[in-house]
Amino acid sequence: MGRCPSLSRHLEHYDPNVTTTPIPELGRRAKEASRVLATASSEQKDAALLAAADRLVADRDIILAANAQDVANAVEAGSTDTVIDRLRLTEAKIGGMAAGLRQVAGLADPVGEVTSGWVRPNGLQISKVRVPLGVIAIIYENRPNVTSDAFALCLKSGNAAFLRGSSGAIQSNLAIAAVLRSAVESVGLPADSVQLVEDVSREAAVEFMQQRDFVDCLIPRGGRSLIESILANATVPFVIDGDGNCHIYVDESADLDMATNIIVNAKTQRPSVCNAAESMLVHQAVAEKFLPSAVAALEGVELVGDARAQEIAPSIAAASDDDWGTEFLDLKLSVGVVDSLDDAIAHIATHGSGHSEAIVTTDLTAADRFTKEVDAAAVVVNASTRFVDGEEFGFGAEIGISTQKLHARGPMGLPQLTTEKYIVQGDGQTRG
Repeated sequence: MGRCPSLSRHLEHYDPNVTTTPIPELGRRAKEASRVLATASSEQKDAALLAAADRLVADRDIILAANAQDVANAVEAGSTDTVIDRLRLTEAKIGGMAAGLRQVAGLADPVGEVTSGWVRPNGLQISKVRVPLGVIAIIYENRPNVTSDAFALCLKSGNAAFLRGSSGAIQSNLAIAAVLRSAVESVGLPADSVQLVEDVSREAAVEFMQQRDFVDCLIPRGGRSLIESILANATVPFVIDGDGNCHIYVDESADLDMATNIIVNAKTQRPSVCNAAESMLVHQAVAEKFLPSAVAALEGVELVGDARAQEIAPSIAAASDDDWGTEFLDLKLSVGVVDSLDDAIAHIATHGSGHSEAIVTTDLTAADRFTKEVDAAAVVVNASTRFVDGEEFGFGAEIGISTQKLHARGPMGLPQLTTEKYIVQGDGQTRG
C-alpha cells in the first residue's frame, strides 16, 4: 500500500496474482514515516487517531461489505465457528474499533517521558527518556480489528505500524488500512505511518519476518503455528504473544462457590481468547465436594480429565497427554486432581505457557507461595484469568500479552512500545 487508494478499490475481489508492492519497499517507506512520527506532537497524533475513528464509522458500509466477502470465503472453506467469530465485523464492532481509537487518543503520550535522572560528581547530568522503537511489525491472523488496534497503539507511541494480516481477512484489512492511511494523511502525517502487506503468501510472511534493515520489533498475534514460524524464520527482534494455556487451581482452603464462579467466567465468558482458562486443577481434599457442582455449572463445556477426576465425575472424558498442554480456544477444559499445592505448581511448570495462572484460596501462605513460585507473566489470586488484559489493568489498551521475559512481559501497552535513551548534559567535562 504505497499510496492512499480510493476506498472503492477494496470492494473489488483481491487477486493474489496481481503484483503488489515488494515488502522491502513497504518497509523502507515505513522507516521513513517512523522518523517523522518520532518527532510528531501529541496533538498531531491524537488528531490522526480521532480522524481515523470518525472515518471508520463514516465508511462502515464499505468495511462491512469487504468483511462479508471474507466471512463468505471462510464459511465456504469450512472454517470453525471460533475462526468466523474472530473474523466477523458488525456495526457494533466497528463502533468499538472507533471507540478504541478515541480511547488511545485520550491516553498519556509516553514519548519524551523522563523515567529517571541523576547528577554525577563531575557535574554531568544524566537522564533516561522514552523514545519510540521505530517500525513495529505485526503479523496476525483472522482478526481485522487488530488492524486498527495495532495502528492506534503504534501511532500514539510514535511508531510506524507495518502490518501483515492473514489471507482470510485480506479484504477487511485492506479496507480498514485505507481508512487509516487516509485519516493520517488528512492531518499532515505520512500515510505510510501504516503499511499493510497485500501479499498473503507463506513466502511473503517469512520475508516479512526478515526485514532487518527496517523492522525494529516484530509482534505476532496468533496461534502456535504462527509462533513456531516466527521462532524458525524471524531474523528481526520479536516479542512473543504466545499461547494462553491458563490454569485455575482450586486449593484445599478455597471458597468453593467463589471457585465455581471464577472457573465458569474464565472458561465461558469468551473462550476464544488467550486469557481464558484451559485447565482446572483441584486439591484432592475438596475434589469430591467441588467437582460435581463445578461440572454442573460448566454445562456445555467439553470436560476431559485424569482418572481421579473421572472417578468423581463420570461425565468427564479421559484426557490425552496432549490435552494438558493445549490452548483449546473453545468450550473445552482439562480437569485434574492434585494431592498438594506443590503438585499444582509442578503441573503448571510442566504444562503452562507462561501466560496467566490463578489460585483460589483463603490461605494467605498458599497464595504467597503460588505467586512467588509460579513462573508466568501474570499470577492471579481469587479472580478470573480474564482480567489479564491491558484495558482491565488500566493501560487503556494493549498490543498483545507477552509470554517472554525480554523486553516486555504481560499486557503490552504504550510504554512497552517505547525504548529509552540516555541524555547526557555537561558543561565541558572531559575524561582523564
